[in-house]
Amino acid sequence: MLQRWPSRIWIVRHGESAGNVARDAALEAGSERIDIAERDVDVPLSERGRRQAEALGRWFSEMPEAERPNVVLTSPYRRAQQTVAGIRGAGGVAADAPEDYVDERLREKELGLLDRLTRSGIEALHPEQAELRARLGKFYYRPTCGESWCDVILRLRSAMDTVSLHHGEKRVLIVAHQVVVLCLRYLIENLSEAEILGIDAEGDVLNCSVTEYAFRAEAGSTGHLHLARYNFVAPVQRAGAPVTAEPSLTEDVR
Repeated sequence: MLQRWPSRIWIVRHGESAGNVARDAALEAGSERIDIAERDVDVPLSERGRRQAEALGRWFSEMPEAERPNVVLTSPYRRAQQTVAGIRGAGGVAADAPEDYVDERLREKELGLLDRLTRSGIEALHPEQAELRARLGKFYYRPTCGESWCDVILRLRSAMDTVSLHHGEKRVLIVAHQVVVLCLRYLIENLSEAEILGIDAEGDVLNCSVTEYAFRAEAGSTGHLHLARYNFVAPVQRAGAPVTAEPSLTEDVR
């Protein structure tokens, strides 16, 4: 049997970012806009986010060398790449792993017109967008110049084809974003819209949490990836690093 999938996949959400701090300040002040100087792609990790990434790296480093990730794929966003750097710096990646594969298909869901707006800002400045989202639901709603969950899923289908084509039998670490984690669950587990939105409604994907899949051979097929754990933050908790969630500004309505 040809094994087309990696033997294991870990999907990690990046650590807490400086944008989280700015968002919290805007919400506390009742502001319509979030004061962030950088482009979203350039927003770095916060100090807590760096501690979270290092803690997760130490958890990976405690695995035998032959069980650690030996392929790393990352979103091009700075906070994702800094999370990878923290994991690598703590010895969390196998010594024979090549350089990171930076894949723009793993980028954050694009907010378009709604970028840097709080929920109250969206309702005040673009009430028609708030109404459209309420009518369509978050799975199909696409903000002007932005993306819907379906748009993210479309690019992730291509990314997963690349994983299966080039990284069969490898141990793959993917570092990306909240919506990417959820949309990969939708794809890998063949979930419905209702099922993935139900998972989303249970709570945010936590910063530096691990969603893990293990390959199982099955007669009459090329095998399947099975969910081993989801939103796992024990490594961060054990290291004493704060556990944080950073909801996307257009994903926080449950």
